[in-house]
Amino acid sequence: MKEKLYTIPLNDAVNANDECPFCYIERNVEQDLMDFVLGSCASYMESDVRQDTDREGFCRTHMKKMFDYGNTLGNGWILKTRYKELLKEMDSQFQRFKPAKSSFSGRFRKAVAPNAIGEWVQKKESSCYICDRFQKEYERYLDTFFYLYQNDPAFVEKIQNSKGFCLHHFGELCSRADASLSDSQKQTFYPQIFALMERNMRRMSEDVDWLIEKFDYQNRDADWKNSRDAVQRGMQKITGGYPADPPYKMNK
Repeated sequence: MKEKLYTIPLNDAVNANDECPFCYIERNVEQDLMDFVLGSCASYMESDVRQDTDREGFCRTHMKKMFDYGNTLGNGWILKTRYKELLKEMDSQFQRFKPAKSSFSGRFRKAVAPNAIGEWVQKKESSCYICDRFQKEYERYLDTFFYLYQNDPAFVEKIQNSKGFCLHHFGELCSRADASLSDSQKQTFYPQIFALMERNMRRMSEDVDWLIEKFDYQNRDADWKNSRDAVQRGMQKITGGYPADPPYKMNK
């Protein structure tokens, strides 16, 4: 099947022979978004971008990654207008706030009405400019995966010969498969993907086992086989991501 523009990144991820092609995509998309927000293109100076970042904010994880990225001025500008937006909203919330009245029985059960300020803060914390845009990109990659699975036998063969997926992305693939595949396609997909995952989880478990055995003095001269980086790959296989990656920094 001839590659289309939107299928190239997913094929590249599979060809990378990583522990999980979706972790590979996730890292690339997130780094692209970091470059957009804080990189040399200076999008943080564009008023429409800062309106979005002021409104949506950033989660704790991405705030730390933005700090590590290294653009002090860019982070300063984003924080400057974000604080103004938060202070304006906070003032409005404080003016409208009325403590909930609790009854004797409610105090006994420690059950009270939802706190408006607590709910406002939770809403702020649940929104992230980078997470939200990544999720939209990720959804498209999931759709592309099942498009290729249904239309490109070569892609299916590459998946079958790959290292599988991390547990996190494997679960999301299974959830999406129910809505993306016909009943007859599911009869083939699930046995294939289950066998792929079991084979590669066992491979990963064996790599970790041998890493531990190498710390036995009797094995000090034995071949490391594939176990030198078994800890970081083993962590990735269970939770996703790249534990050994250094912070992604601005390309100055």
